Amino acid sequence: MVRKVKTSTISGDVQLGEPTEVREAKPGVMADKRRFLCGVVEGFYGRPWTMEQRKELFRRMKSWGLNTYMYAPKDDSKHRVFWREMYSVEEADQLMALVSAAREHEIEFVYAISPGLDMSFSNPKEVATLKRKLEQVTQFGCNGFALLYDDIEQNMCPADKEVFSSFAYAQVSVTNEVFQHLGEPSTFLFCPTEYCGSLSFPSVIQSPYLQTVGEKLLPGIDVLWTGPKVVSKDVSLESIEEVAKVIKRRPVIWDNIHANDYDQKRVFLGPFKGRSTELIPRLGGVLTNPNCEFEANYVAIHTLATWYRSNMHGVRKDAVLESEDSAVAVQIKLENEGSDEELETDVLYSPRAALRLALTDWLQDFSVRPAAAAVIVPRSGSQVAIGPRLSVSGPRAPTETFNTTVYTHPITSINSSPPGSSTSRDEEPMETASFKVDDAAAEQDGVRAVEGPKPMDTDRENGIDIISRNVTQQSSVSSEEADLLRPSIERLPKENEPDVEKDENDGVDVDNGEGSGLEHNKDIALEQRQAHGGFAPMQTDDGLETQSNCVIEPVTMEDLGLLADMFYLPYEHGPRAVQLLRNFHWLKVNSGSVGVLTDGDESISAQVEEWRTRAAVFEQLSCRVTRMFTRLSNIANRRILYDLYPYIWDIKSIISLVKSFVKWLGVVAAINTCAAFPTCAGCQEKDPSQFLTGDQEPWVFRGGLAGEFQRMLPIDGANDLFFQPPPLPPTAKVYTIRPYLNTDESGVYRVCRETYADGMDASPLVPEKPDLIGDWMVGGLITLSPEYCFVLEDEYGICGYALGAVHAAEFNCRFASAWLPAMQDKYRRPDTAEKLSLSLELMLNFHSEPPVLPAALTSHFPSLVRLDIHCHVNDPSVAKSMLGCLLSSLKANGSQGVFCEVKLLDKRSLDFYARLGFVEVPKMDGLPKDLIFLCRPI
Repeated sequence: MVRKVKTSTISGDVQLGEPTEVREAKPGVMADKRRFLCGVVEGFYGRPWTMEQRKELFRRMKSWGLNTYMYAPKDDSKHRVFWREMYSVEEADQLMALVSAAREHEIEFVYAISPGLDMSFSNPKEVATLKRKLEQVTQFGCNGFALLYDDIEQNMCPADKEVFSSFAYAQVSVTNEVFQHLGEPSTFLFCPTEYCGSLSFPSVIQSPYLQTVGEKLLPGIDVLWTGPKVVSKDVSLESIEEVAKVIKRRPVIWDNIHANDYDQKRVFLGPFKGRSTELIPRLGGVLTNPNCEFEANYVAIHTLATWYRSNMHGVRKDAVLESEDSAVAVQIKLENEGSDEELETDVLYSPRAALRLALTDWLQDFSVRPAAAAVIVPRSGSQVAIGPRLSVSGPRAPTETFNTTVYTHPITSINSSPPGSSTSRDEEPMETASFKVDDAAAEQDGVRAVEGPKPMDTDRENGIDIISRNVTQQSSVSSEEADLLRPSIERLPKENEPDVEKDENDGVDVDNGEGSGLEHNKDIALEQRQAHGGFAPMQTDDGLETQSNCVIEPVTMEDLGLLADMFYLPYEHGPRAVQLLRNFHWLKVNSGSVGVLTDGDESISAQVEEWRTRAAVFEQLSCRVTRMFTRLSNIANRRILYDLYPYIWDIKSIISLVKSFVKWLGVVAAINTCAAFPTCAGCQEKDPSQFLTGDQEPWVFRGGLAGEFQRMLPIDGANDLFFQPPPLPPTAKVYTIRPYLNTDESGVYRVCRETYADGMDASPLVPEKPDLIGDWMVGGLITLSPEYCFVLEDEYGICGYALGAVHAAEFNCRFASAWLPAMQDKYRRPDTAEKLSLSLELMLNFHSEPPVLPAALTSHFPSLVRLDIHCHVNDPSVAKSMLGCLLSSLKANGSQGVFCEVKLLDKRSLDFYARLGFVEVPKMDGLPKDLIFLCRPI
């Protein structure tokens, strides 16, 4: 059905229904002043792009048919905070070179300034300062300008109130005066304080502010507008017609659909979408304000260019539909066939087709090695805007907010040298105080961190020793339901026990995401570790860590498509991301059917089969994400890698954790076939797509896809466990966390033995009884509580474990009645209790009465946990992921808190647990004096 558009006069002889006059620019000559502005605005909060990146942007824009670049980086101090200050000679040379580069590529350079934070509009000296600043910029060859009054309070000083009747009139008066002073340039833009529908009071039509702008602003000045919201999911024809009537001119859209400066866990790689090509004849232009990371904007800018070219001459939709056999119309029909997504109704532009075209072109860049390797540097510090930000407003999370912050590392320069070497000044951003990073600060922030992280260092960023936490205890299933998960004791004693065949899918994620148990090759694995220097991957010349024995696979179109789906758009996930979310939600909600005995009931058998089929599909897609991460981590183009790595690291980590949780749901149900398996607490009420309506700004639901998965896990409030900064330098190594199987016992025992002596191998201390340490430290847990045990695995085998018991008091009783008698038969009591060796001391423990846990402890922290990681593991994030898996399983079955026991002199373990959010339990009667008890709520 074709919607008819009515024409309405907005300014002079220009009507909304008329096509926009758009002319091609001849080489070296700009088009006329009424041409459609289409391009990029560098207007985000954060570290500005480098000069070399901007020049690369101009090259891309020319080849794609775009025509305008606006310089408006919020963190250029002389653009906003210190707008009165003139540019130095050195800064002037850089800006002059940038304007010249834009002209060479036939891109119009628009210089924007934001004086509204502290300007007195009635003060002639202030106005003269603004004029003088822009006059200086004209000397650089710039002929396009913009005055931005976004993100400021609508309050006038007393002096302004005496001169101007309203805040809008004060802004308009100064803008008109500056516009005329500069000779009424062909391109001059004004950004109002009410720059979108949601900020217009009381509404767009009734806003006195916008009415003043429309009536008083000179007709040669264009007005910037972000749409119905700061980040608009859709920009409709009706909304543009509405604002155009009020401001009496066609608005220029400042589009934040790809802006990510409000959430450092999100980057947007989806297509330009939600804006009909019918908007083109009704707009003065579209400038996209994209991701902070330069290389992440290929798709955003490429698809904008495709959108613009699809109707650059302002053709009406109904004119295209007159020919039903048109190639474009046929293409759109084919795009919509068989799709379960929202049908694309724009007959001139297909977002999905534009995305494929952009990814196809982008793929070629991944294999291009830059002349010099880029360097990771921290993004500029978070800044809080006074009001809603044009670059994307909303509350900015502090860096301590673990669920919303990931350390992203834009490169210092496209062709920068490693830290410590000299670089060309032309490669640096404009040298202003707000984003200049000195060597000392960079070294402190980890830029120079070339050595690997310390073993078991769960959070080495910024030298954090103890993770701050504020975890709220959540509701959970009842203890009666959790009791259904308790297995019967079938494995005592451990000797003469038949092996259980290992599931072929419970293995290591290496390249293809598939795995297998490797403990039967333990001797070979140990030899490989020694041959390759332990677990640590080798480091290549360009700073990427990779395994010496791995085959580097090239990135494919499938990988880029999956990458775009994982990081699609603010209000929308890609198809495969939606599939992951829906499958995980379904698997959680229906987990109760997995452990039910069928007894010949075909309906129950069908439910179980469907659950296992969906779990297999979920695992397969999760493994594809891991494979995508591995391939992207090995790309030759370091510029792209460093801009994308924090995000692919984050999504890989959360998907791996969720995959482990799904595996646990299936494995624990298989253990508990004697009773119905209870559904996870809180599974039923969490909708995986609750924020995709566009009714609220996207920063209301932080974290993107990773944040949604976090909110769907039982431990969604444990934000510190989801804060996992990417390693420096980047690594392609992947670890797998999976539920414990019976065949893992020897591997768990080995890790326990090799880390027992404060992280050192204690095997020489127990040469005749290699299982003694494992029997005491972990044997009871993996035997009596296997359903709450996880192992960490790499390509060589098991290298860590996370063990737990949901009811510690109950476990202690079973430990005393079942495990200790078996161990007393296995290890005889020492004849003396004085001057004992480690072996005799451990053997004596089996013949001593176990302590009774005080009720004051178990009432608040009912679950016992024990974690350890081999000292050769150099990934700081795996400890948090392992604890996340363990706590998710415990929380799903009623636990509200956990505790662990650490030897008094075991400083390594004390530091390790402290970094995982554990705090020491206050001294209380009944606790052993030689142990320290640490706890944390769930």
